[in-house]
Amino acid sequence: MTTAAHYDLILARCRELFLAKTHDYGTAWRILRLPSVTDQIFIKANRIRTIQEVGQQLIADDVDGEFVAIINYCLIALMQLRLPADAPLDLPADQVAASYDEENARNRDLLLAKNHDYGEAWRQMRVSSITDLILMKLHRIKQLEDLGGAARVSEGVEGGYRDMLNYAVFALILRGKTGS
Repeated sequence: MTTAAHYDLILARCRELFLAKTHDYGTAWRILRLPSVTDQIFIKANRIRTIQEVGQQLIADDVDGEFVAIINYCLIALMQLRLPADAPLDLPADQVAASYDEENARNRDLLLAKNHDYGEAWRQMRVSSITDLILMKLHRIKQLEDLGGAARVSEGVEGGYRDMLNYAVFALILRGKTGS
């Protein structure tokens, strides 16, 4: 199966979960400032790393679910970046779905372009290394957030969220978790 096909399967699963949670909770995530979204991703990635290092877990939530959560939190961050400062906290479900799909499409295009240029090198990586890359990106984003946008040479937080989203997709592909 191609990377694009894997991506589509994984993101369909993520979208289904995201929209189901939108039905249940509305857009409660809108209350989160961007650094809070970053911290939520950190919690998920750090838990994955802890489980990888310790070799066991005590809470039933599986690692694959944590990678799915990273994907959806990255999409939340990307949607938050595009919303105007005065956007309401409660957004209609159809607007949320459209925004999710728009950010997903942008991200898919980026993944395929980078995948072409890098020659699918990620397929030779360990999932633990991908987890470390997500954590590294998180530390970079936190630094950028702490600088208040005064970065000199960085691609900015948007690129970091997109990279983490793609790393989480790669991890799920490598773990063989592309289905529903």
